Amino acid sequence: MFSTKLSARNNFMQEGFSRLWRGTNASLTLAIPTVGIYMPCYDYFRNIMEEFTTEKSPSLTVYVPLVAGTIARSLACISCYPVELARTRMQAFKGTQRNVKLPGVWKTLVDVVNPVKGSNNGYRMLWTGLGAQLARDVPFSAICWSILEPTRRSIQSAMGEEPRAGSIIGANFAAGFVAGAVAAAATCPLDVAKTRRQIEKNTDRAMTMTTRQTLAEIWRDGGMRGMFSGAGARVGRAGPSVAIVVSFYEVVKYGLHNFHQQ
Repeated sequence: MFSTKLSARNNFMQEGFSRLWRGTNASLTLAIPTVGIYMPCYDYFRNIMEEFTTEKSPSLTVYVPLVAGTIARSLACISCYPVELARTRMQAFKGTQRNVKLPGVWKTLVDVVNPVKGSNNGYRMLWTGLGAQLARDVPFSAICWSILEPTRRSIQSAMGEEPRAGSIIGANFAAGFVAGAVAAAATCPLDVAKTRRQIEKNTDRAMTMTTRQTLAEIWRDGGMRGMFSGAGARVGRAGPSVAIVVSFYEVVKYGLHNFHQQ
């Protein structure tokens, strides 16, 4: 937590207040379609798999959140990855002068493709590091939903009342916060590898790097400390992020369900 505060303070002192929010446009551009794909897909796959396992093999029902989260996250990640790439590069961008204007999402993506324009690798560069992204996001989602689903059901059961907006928000926020924080801590080395691959400037190297090679380099350069670099910031962001997204999604579902019943 101290390192997170120190990093934010250094950013503010060296680059100005606005730089603390660099990449925000890309983050918002990414969040809307990602959540729009991810959450409904999770609900859909969870419901059909729970129905199937309950009838055919009840002992497998406990694994449904893990599998449904894995499939839904894979679909969302592949669909929205170019914007994720732009967001990471924008946040890593360091202007040589204070007044240098940061590139936007579109300009960042064009710059990714331009160095290899005319080659077979041109538009493939938009998915540079996708393997590392999947290697991080799929385990994150699997761990997150495996914890979140039973936790929120336990909280809702303990409340022992008819679902209302307040109880839905409370149960989902608490479960989401815990699940997001644990999943973020567990997958931090994969996040470090993903970021290193995304900001790699050497085109040939970026296209040939693998997640295993990147993790080996990180271990060689920084050991365990390098593998968990930025863990405090990642956990501090993931816990509230998961809590807010899941709470908002579930309460909107509850509101729409009540609206259609009236």
